[in-house]
Amino acid sequence: MGSTAAFATLAPLSGARSLRSGSVANAPLSASSFHGSSMTTASAQAPRARRSTLRMQKTDVLPEENLSFLKPDPSKKVVRIGVVGAGRIGQVHATNITFRLKNAVLVGVSSGSRELAERCSLDHGCRPYTDYDQMLENPDLDAVCICSASNQHTAQIIKAAEAGKHIFCEKPIDLNLEEVDRALSAVRAAGVKLQVGFNRRFDENYARVRNGIMGGEIGKPHMLHITSRDPSPPPLEYVKNSGGIWLDCSIHDFDMARFLIDDEVDEVYTLGQNNLNPDFEQYGDVDTSLVTMKFKNGCLASVDNSRQAVYGYDQRCEVFGEGGSISINNNYPNSAVISTSSQIKRDLPMHFFMDRYSASFITEMSDFVDCVLEGKPIPCTGLDGRAPVVIALAAKKSYALGRPVKLSEVDVPLPEALKGWDGQ
Repeated sequence: MGSTAAFATLAPLSGARSLRSGSVANAPLSASSFHGSSMTTASAQAPRARRSTLRMQKTDVLPEENLSFLKPDPSKKVVRIGVVGAGRIGQVHATNITFRLKNAVLVGVSSGSRELAERCSLDHGCRPYTDYDQMLENPDLDAVCICSASNQHTAQIIKAAEAGKHIFCEKPIDLNLEEVDRALSAVRAAGVKLQVGFNRRFDENYARVRNGIMGGEIGKPHMLHITSRDPSPPPLEYVKNSGGIWLDCSIHDFDMARFLIDDEVDEVYTLGQNNLNPDFEQYGDVDTSLVTMKFKNGCLASVDNSRQAVYGYDQRCEVFGEGGSISINNNYPNSAVISTSSQIKRDLPMHFFMDRYSASFITEMSDFVDCVLEGKPIPCTGLDGRAPVVIALAAKKSYALGRPVKLSEVDVPLPEALKGWDGQ
């Protein structure tokens, strides 16, 4: 998720009000982040009086008899999902599954924090779990949505695969390539589906750039530039365990570069600087980064990242090709422009990743559900999730050594179990 996802303060939830009124505007997360969506899921259509009653109970575990409405209607084709991790991004996915997907139902939320598990589950009318293994034993569970800390992903993916559950996992799969390969090997052996949550692939702006390139509108791409800057830096405690700016923030842009150019990166060169907080350096991290990349097909790319853009969440991209260029700019909360004799101005860009990419989170989960229900190809496979980790590790090594680094210097050979697999 964006670099601020794991440390942002948990916003108060208001699901009881939303369940009583049936209003999307009062859903646990602001409906302004989810334009053009509808609340037509099986879970959202459950009897609201009973769901509100559940929220008022003080028991540690919801009685099974009070969860009977969660049993799937056999006449409806839905995927029954459990969310793992009840932090901010877990809440985003839980809300989308409950209120905005017509063919999915949320059956449980698992968290190491009992308080978070109960708050999130009660707001969405499902069962709380403090034991992930116990949730996997639920026979009414078809898939898991993993939104926990990155260092927990591999173990949770393996357990879900061995339990026969399909998997949606937030990026990155892991910060260690051997661990990534262990997770992918378990997925392939179990024959379950794994989709990695690089949500920007599902943003309509980036999708238009991709379609323009694939459709030949600008000819062969020669150069790509991505700007991605957060509105404010993370706390030092978050930086300590984040894996650094390249594995935490830039990794989205590395995935987008592969997605747009449709080729593999061969070499990277990284420059970095601490312009905001010199204490980042003690963890081998920076707050300002410029990574240049050379693709195997000859296309050149650059990714610039900053932990603080004072004007908001800065997300721009340009691809220049032999026949022209295609670019996208920031999204704004409105299209108003004020023109006077002294200036022309407009409001600042959207300020947070959940506002800027709200629709993409809905689309990516909807596509995952379609993959499970209809056997459609996975749009962002485990191998797609692996590749940006290799780029990020190369970028990190380049900064440390002060020289260009080939990806072959940091990559590890695929285990036999993954050779010849396309991730589907």
